[in-house]
Parts: sequence; C-alpha cells; structure tokens
Amino acid sequence: MDTTVKTHDMTNSDTGPGPSAEGLQPFLHDACVTLYAPSFAISHADGQIDGSADGFYHGDSRALARLTVAADGIAIAPVRGVFEGADRAAFRGVLRGLGEETPDPAVTLQRRRLVTPGRLEETLEVANAGRQNVRFRLIVTAGTDLAPMERVKSGHAQSPLSATATGSGLGWSRDTFAVRLTSSPEPASVDPAAGRLEYEIELAPRSSWSAVLHCDAAHEDGDQFPAPPADSLPWRTPVLRSADRRFDQWLSQSAADLDRLRLTDPGEPADQFLAAGAPWFLTLFGRDSLWAARMLLPLGTDLAAGTLRTLARRQGVKSDQDTEEQPGKILHEVRRATQNFNENFSLPPCYYGTVDATPLWITLLHDSWRWGLAPEQVEQLLPHAESALAWMRDHGDADGDGFLKYIDRTGRGLANQGWKDSGDSIRYRDGRFATSPIALCEVQAYAYEAARGGADLLRAFGRPGADQWEEWAERLRDRFRSHFWVEDEHGPYPAVALDGDKQPVDSVTSGFGQLLGTGLLNHEESALLAARLGAADLDSGHGLRTLSSDSVAYNPYGYHIGSIWPHDTAIAVHGLFRAGFPETAASLSAGLLTASAGFDGRLPELFAGHGAATDARPSPYPASCRPQAWAAASSVMILQSMLGLSADVPSGTLTVAPGFAEEYRPLKVEGLDVAGERLDISIDADGTAHIEGPSGLVVKREHMTPR
Repeated sequence: MDTTVKTHDMTNSDTGPGPSAEGLQPFLHDACVTLYAPSFAISHADGQIDGSADGFYHGDSRALARLTVAADGIAIAPVRGVFEGADRAAFRGVLRGLGEETPDPAVTLQRRRLVTPGRLEETLEVANAGRQNVRFRLIVTAGTDLAPMERVKSGHAQSPLSATATGSGLGWSRDTFAVRLTSSPEPASVDPAAGRLEYEIELAPRSSWSAVLHCDAAHEDGDQFPAPPADSLPWRTPVLRSADRRFDQWLSQSAADLDRLRLTDPGEPADQFLAAGAPWFLTLFGRDSLWAARMLLPLGTDLAAGTLRTLARRQGVKSDQDTEEQPGKILHEVRRATQNFNENFSLPPCYYGTVDATPLWITLLHDSWRWGLAPEQVEQLLPHAESALAWMRDHGDADGDGFLKYIDRTGRGLANQGWKDSGDSIRYRDGRFATSPIALCEVQAYAYEAARGGADLLRAFGRPGADQWEEWAERLRDRFRSHFWVEDEHGPYPAVALDGDKQPVDSVTSGFGQLLGTGLLNHEESALLAARLGAADLDSGHGLRTLSSDSVAYNPYGYHIGSIWPHDTAIAVHGLFRAGFPETAASLSAGLLTASAGFDGRLPELFAGHGAATDARPSPYPASCRPQAWAAASSVMILQSMLGLSADVPSGTLTVAPGFAEEYRPLKVEGLDVAGERLDISIDADGTAHIEGPSGLVVKREHMTPR
C-alpha cells in the first residue's frame, strides 16, 4: 500500500497555492518535490518555497518553511521549472524590464536545486545577455517553524521562529533539531529579524553572477533511518527500449525515484529498504516497503532481504494495547516521536496497527527464495516466519472463525488497518460504513498465500509444520468460498469484507484484483472476477478504480472510494497474468501507461478516478505523495507481467511467457536479475523471444493464450 492516508482526514480540502486553511491537509498536485531520503524539498513550480506544505524537510521535521528569491523593485517572471532526476530541479525566470532595449528579455535568473541527505543546495545565477550595464539588489528571504511532519500534514500552522545571525547566514534551533543557512559569497547584509540575505549585484553586458546557498539540518541524535551510500544500490537498474517510449520513460523515472527513496537500518547499515513516499511517509512502513520490495524482485533479492531483516528486528514479541504490538506481528510504521494529529487520533512512534504486513512478510520471504535469495539467508529468517505464521493463527484470527481481521482497540489509532486504511474506505453497497472487527477479502488471500508459501519453506528446509499450514490454508479457502461470495444483477462476486457481525460488506471494489493468482480462487471464480475487472465501472481507462463507479459511495476524489492507485492496478495486472487472463491485464496496463505519461513518468500515490471516457489526462488527487515507492515499483511489476516472467531457482527453472507484449514490440530490457546473475530479454516484432542468462537455470518459453 502506501500508505494510505495513514492519517487521512476525510474533510481535507485546500484552495491551491499559498497557505492552506487551518486544519486542512495541504494540496501538492502542482508542487515540485525533489528528494534524497531522509530529506526532501517541496516548492512551487517556479522554485519558490513559501506557504502551505512548502519547505525543506529532514527526518520528519521541516527545516525551512520559506526560501524565496526576489529582485528589489523588479518582477521576476517564471519561464520554466524542470526535474533533472529525483534529487535535483532547475528553475528559470526573467527580470522583467531590466536592461531591455527590445521586447526580448535581457537579464535572467536561474535557480538550481540539489537535495542530499541533510542538505539543500540552491545555486543562484543571474546572467545579463543585454547591451546595458545593470544594477539591482537580490533578496533571499528564509524562515522556518521547525514543525513536525504531522502538524504540516494536518494543516495546523505553527508560528515562525526567530533566526539568529551566523556569519554569512542564518540559524534556527529547537530541542535537538538545528538548521543553518549559509551563503557563498557572503551577502552584503544579513537581517536575522526579517530572515533576509541581500546581495548588491552589478553586471556588465554578457556577464553573470552566482551564489550558492546551503541549508544544513540535523537532529542531535542522528538520523533515525540514514541514507545508504550512493553507490550501494541493492538492485540492478533496468533499461527498457520498446516500441512505446512512454513505457521506457516510466521505467526510467521510476528507477531514479526509487534510488532516492532508499534508507538503511541503523543497527545494520548494509540492510536497505524503501521509504513509502514523499512527503508524508518518508520512513519505514511495513506494508509499503514489503510490497515495493516484492515488485522489484525481478531486479534482484538484496532489497527484499534488507527489508525482511529490518522488519524482523522489529517483529512483535509481546502484547501491548497502546502500540497494538503482538507476538510475531510485523509493524505498520516507525516515526521519531508520537504523532499527535488531534485529541482523538495519535500514533505511537512504533505502531503495529496493520492486519496485512505479517502475511505479506512471509510471502516476500517465500518469493525471494524462489527468485534466488541465498538459502543461508532464507534459513536465518525462518524463525521469524514461524512466529509470523503463528500470529495469523493466534492473534490475526482472534475469535477463531478462521479469518484474519482487525479492530482498533486503542480508540486513537487507525480505524481501518488494511491498505485501504482511511476512515471511510470499507462501505456497504448502500454507502453505510462497516462495523469492526473487519475481515478484508484481500487479507484472506494474503493469508492463504502466506500459509502455502510458509509451508513450502518449512518443508524445503526440513522444519516441522508444513502439512498443518497447508491444511490451514485449505480450510481458509473453503471458508472464504462459503462466507464471502455475494451476488448482484451482474452475477456472483466476493464482498470487500465481513463486518463485526460476520455479514458480507457487499460493495464492488478493486479488491478483486488482489485475490487473483494467489491460489484462493478456482478457475471459474477467477474468470468471474477478470470479467468484473474489465468492466467500465472498475477499469477507468487510466487504471483500476478502488470502488465501482456504480456504487452509492463512489467519489472519483475519494481516497479509497473511487480513486486510482497505481500499485493496486499493478497487483491486479500481475494477478490476471498469473490466473491466465492476459487480455484484461493488457487493458489495465495500457490505462496505467497512459496515466504515467500524464504525470511525466512519475506516477503519484493515487489520482482521481474520472477515467479516460471524460478526461484524456488523469486529474491529480491534490494531497497525493509523489514520488511513492510502490507506485514507482509498479512499473517493474507491469513489465514482469507483460513478459510473463517468473522464477523458481530452487527447482532450477525460469519461465518467460509473454502474454500481452504485442503493442510494445520490438522491445529489449537489459538489467534484470535472477539468483544474482544478469538477465536480458528481447522480443522481436514477430514475437520471437531471446533470453540471455542466467547460467544453471532451464528457461521455459511459453505462450500465454486467453482462457
């Protein structure tokens, strides 16, 4: 998931650029986000950092809330802002009227931004292309509130802090967080009361002037999750050349963003994982980090191994109602301090309020083993897998009815604890909210897949319990068939959940896609869901709607009740491929690819569900994270599904079964990885596939035909 609105306020809205209304979540759809986890910057498209969620952030704290550049008495007209990778951007403007003899601009300001861990660097360059000498004053204004992330996210303004002069710049501090802004060359004057640095600039024709601003931010006790070395990428970087350049761009931009979302476990710096997304979730999230690592398995197993070990070190060992920790449970999220959103909603620094991270952890271990994770690394994690399996039986199914379910027992945590964890996400067809405890349909599929995968691992490594977990999985499969299936005028389908009275919550949702390919359904049931997923109420033409557009509660801007989440669509595409329905998979993939082009290759966490019938380009969800780890990683899962790629290294086989590659042929992808060896695949225009590497595996070439 992502995140979700982990802390979603259903009433949030905003009015666009500038300060947001008090108590309303800031909008981000037109923001420029540059990042290098655990730091990032948010600005307007012209580069100005000023208002709402704008700022330079480090480690869940806002280091700068304002950094603006102005010319005294002269208007600066923005011309262009552009990303130059994930961690840098450039902005150009014209100083209107200065040095001009014709309608042509003469003096321009270029602002180049670079984010590195703990540092924002802004290079200002003024160039005079005219024939006159020009003289003016350039003014940089800086300020901050040093606000914690949850205060920014919930739209609660904090008073700006007074700055102190620090030689060539300004400084701020509160508690253990300190920020310093310096300039080279030194400004002509520094005014800490106004937060101003002023430069007297005189330029002859065809000359230029430049200055470099550095903002350094640090917590006294260091980074909670530090950035890894730049050259320690835990996956191969794929390069795709296809007949559809949109796909190539999407994969390339996603790879750049994923690189800058990497973080490390401070206890074992070699173990890396992906932060969920910027700006709201730039930290460890169980569900998000697990899904992103699973999506990237075709690029190598090192990220998955680091993610598994990082979460295993924090696996629950006791029962604690305040944090929702339980023995064997995998956590939801980790923060530096308690997040206090309002009097009824606060989350502890290490929060376990998730029902699905635990089975997803088991399945990632199983899938990593299949993709070639070294047996000794798998074996070291098996005690954690056994504890996670036990959690599903003993705690996830607290009342013994055979289904995994959740309820917020703290009264202050997340009311919904699946990936659709906003407060209004689980609804009946008539729009009513479901009552807890809630058993989600996709979580039963995760549990089934985890039990079967866990049994495979236990048997392969000579540990007891495999037969019992296979039997547990089959009982779950039978119970799901008898309790979840309902019917409407279009036929049978699984309810999104069972409520606290064990009655089906009968809305039609994207959850269908996450059931496919897990083994929970038979072929006839899978065919019913494939047909549903291909219908216009769910397939928007830009991806999969989270809730049918025919539903009473449907809202194209609803966080989980009508919007489109790229990772959700990608999981459905992969499930359709695994279940043998390539045509529906192709339709959903094509829609997501169209959406990626509408966002310049950087798909957001989610976007509005209006669809291609009314909007040629998808409308942003205004408060969405962008980039988001599992949205970016979705590009790799779509590629994997298109190639029909699967691995079973323990059995010595690799399968390539292109199911819907026709529109992208000819294509070549270089830099995939199986068992630590490089894998390159090309498909000619006539469909002939060529596979290079790896050694020691039998390559099965199959052709998938629609069922």
